[in-house]
Amino acid sequence: MHPGSLKKTIDREAVIASALKTVETERAGLTALAGALESGLASAFADAVALLATIKGRTIVTGVGKSGHIGSKVAATLASTGTPAFFVHPAEAIHGDLGMIAHDDAIVALSWSGETAELKGIVAYSRRFSIPLIAVTSGETSALARRADVVLLLPKAAEACPHGLAPTTSTLLQLVAGDALAIALLEARGFTADHFRTFHPGGQLGASLTPVGELMHIGDELPICSLGTKMPAAAKELSLKRFGCVCVVGADGRLEGIITDGDLARNMDRNLAETVVDEIMTRNPKTVPPDMLAGTAIAMLNDHNISALVVVESGKPVGLVHFHDLLRVGAA
Repeated sequence: MHPGSLKKTIDREAVIASALKTVETERAGLTALAGALESGLASAFADAVALLATIKGRTIVTGVGKSGHIGSKVAATLASTGTPAFFVHPAEAIHGDLGMIAHDDAIVALSWSGETAELKGIVAYSRRFSIPLIAVTSGETSALARRADVVLLLPKAAEACPHGLAPTTSTLLQLVAGDALAIALLEARGFTADHFRTFHPGGQLGASLTPVGELMHIGDELPICSLGTKMPAAAKELSLKRFGCVCVVGADGRLEGIITDGDLARNMDRNLAETVVDEIMTRNPKTVPPDMLAGTAIAMLNDHNISALVVVESGKPVGLVHFHDLLRVGAA
C-alpha cells in the first residue's frame, strides 16, 4: 500500500488508543514486578545479587528468541557496570561454546515459560559441573526453575499483544529484572562514575564523565586579578584571556568575586578608569571542584545561563572551564 493511501485509511484515534493500551498493560506488569520485589521475590533477588557478587569468574547470560535478545542486553549492561559478563546462545553452547563457561562462573538463564527446549544443554552442563544457575522465569514449577539454584520468579503478566502471543510485557519484565540485578551489583561493588568512565571512554557518555579538572585552563591561562585592581587593568586581562571573565582574589588567594563582560557593560556610564574591581565585581560566583563531571558542569552552565565556571580548591581558584571546552570534548 502506498504511504499516502495509508494516511487516508488509518484510524488515528484507534492507533493512539492502541498505544495507550500497550503502555497501560506493560505498566501494570511493572507494578506487579515491584509488588513481587516487596514480597516473595525479595529473598531470591538478594540471593542472586549475593551469588553474582561473590563468584570469582564471570556472569554468563543465556536465553533464546526474544528472551535471548533481552539476555544479550542484560549481559552488556552487567559488563558496563562492573560485573564481568557475556552472552552465550544456548544453541551455540551445545555446539562447542560450552567451553566458554568456566567452573568459577555463574549462569543467568532467561525463559518466560521455563520450558525452553534449547536451554536443556546449558542447564545440564551447569548441573554436571556445579556451576551456579539463576533462573529468570514466570514458570514456578518449570523444568528450569526446578533445576536452578536461585529462581527469580516473575509475575505472570498479560502481554500487550491483543492475541496474547507476541512477547511484550514479558520481555519488559525480564529487561527490568536484569537492570535491577546490574544496578544492585553496581551499588554492592561500590562502582563509581570514574569506574564507569573506564568502560565508556568514547562518545558523549565518556566525555560527560570527564572531570572538569582535566579540561580546565590553569596557570598563565587563568584570568585573574587582585582586589583593588583598577578596572583598566582588569579589562586588559579580560581581553587578553578571552574567556569573558576575570577571577578576583584577595591577599590570601581566595576567590572574592568575578568580573564579566556583563559587569563591564552594566557600568559603562561610570568612570571606569578610576574604579576598582571591588566596586563592580559579582560576588559569590558559581564555582565547582576539580572532580565535578563535565556532564554536571554543562547542566550547571545551562541552569544559570552562564558561559564559564571557576574551579576552586579550598576556596582558591585553580582553573577555569568554559562552555567551549565542554563542547570541544563532546560533553554537550
